[in-house]
Amino acid sequence: MDKEIVFAKTLQEVLQKAKENGNCIGKEEVETAFSSQALTEGQMELIFDYLHKHKIGIGEPVDPDDYLKEEDRDYLADYLKELEGIAPASEGEKEAVTISAMAGDRDAQKRLIEIYIPKVVEVAKLYAGQGVFVEDLIGEGNLAVTIGVTQLGCLEHQSEAEGMLAKLMMDAMEEHIAETAETDELDKKIVEKVNGISEKAKELAQDLKRKVTPKELSEETGIALEDIVEAVRISGHNIEFIE
Repeated sequence: MDKEIVFAKTLQEVLQKAKENGNCIGKEEVETAFSSQALTEGQMELIFDYLHKHKIGIGEPVDPDDYLKEEDRDYLADYLKELEGIAPASEGEKEAVTISAMAGDRDAQKRLIEIYIPKVVEVAKLYAGQGVFVEDLIGEGNLAVTIGVTQLGCLEHQSEAEGMLAKLMMDAMEEHIAETAETDELDKKIVEKVNGISEKAKELAQDLKRKVTPKELSEETGIALEDIVEAVRISGHNIEFIE
């Protein structure tokens, strides 16, 4: 097996083990995992840096607050203040409410949502720093829990509810992060395309010493006419070298 494949596989195994251990792994465990690959000290440091960036603590859990942006900190401060009015639940109440929610009791489902709101905040903080706002992550998590409490009837035992709701909120946040990344990448490609067409228009306009038409630009550059028209539209008709 190629060294690169072995390295990638080992890194994924280390990440998985750390996540199973509360986003934490021992330094010796990491070094043991890569011991057969004869890595240099510098390469090992890069691995530890990579783990830290992915919120994996070495020897002790990382503090999720360290990854928050200032606007996220401000939002959380206000949001947590709003949550102070929610009465905390004992384990006994939580168990009783969960059982009633599983049976379809709407008041119990509503109370269960309140009980899990602080958990949504904790999970959202773990997903911070991935190109999305904590506010949006919390919104996705709260929605997932709100829907999830109505689906608990499919479970056999109340002890399964916490795992199910946690998975639903994490899946919702991960999906939001993935969709945001996909949208950002699409936006980037669109901007690059518009800028590219603008540059081509500028070059042709300089050669002809006048503005050019979309058809002329298409014939000269081979860019599809519909792509040029769309780029002009997206730019708000601000590609100044096209008339």
